[in-house]
Amino acid sequence: MTELEKTVLDAALHVFSRYGVKRTSMGDLCEEAGVSRQTLYNRFRNKDDILRGLIGRYTELALEEIAEEMPHTPDLAAQLDLIFDRMVVRGYDTMQAMPNAQDFIAGANAVSQEALQCSAGRFRGVIAQVLMPYEASITRNGLSVEALADFIQRSAKAAGMHALDRDHFLAQLRTLKQLSLTAALGPVPDAIHKED
Repeated sequence: MTELEKTVLDAALHVFSRYGVKRTSMGDLCEEAGVSRQTLYNRFRNKDDILRGLIGRYTELALEEIAEEMPHTPDLAAQLDLIFDRMVVRGYDTMQAMPNAQDFIAGANAVSQEALQCSAGRFRGVIAQVLMPYEASITRNGLSVEALADFIQRSAKAAGMHALDRDHFLAQLRTLKQLSLTAALGPVPDAIHKED
């Protein structure tokens, strides 16, 4: 991704969060990004392209951070916390801070299904990667790594969409993590429960 694309996408997130996708014009995006219309249109044909670009940029940044921090993350519980934070918690917090979040979500969902599915698949791949060392235990519990990774990714995403508030969302993620740990490691001793 070029610096120009990053500048435009950062500007788009700022403007979309302030005014919503529907009320934002390409002219508004040009002004915020400090680029001419021709420069903008050379890279992004319309707001749909920009929304797809935002999803791709968010995914790339999150996956880069996960990759950087994973070697320093000691166990599966901490690895799942890291993935949840970058995959859904930060996005949830960003959406909660937006005055026009529902418009942004509706706009992204309407035009960006392919980009959203690609992003979800990439996160499922990272989850499967951290589960792979526990494949034997997961298989003994009647699951596959791929099925568990799919369940974790979809459940984490759904938790954010349907949570009553941030505390409820985080509680759902803790439950999802505990279910995942049980599937991968077997029942967790009481002493570990108290640490969470």
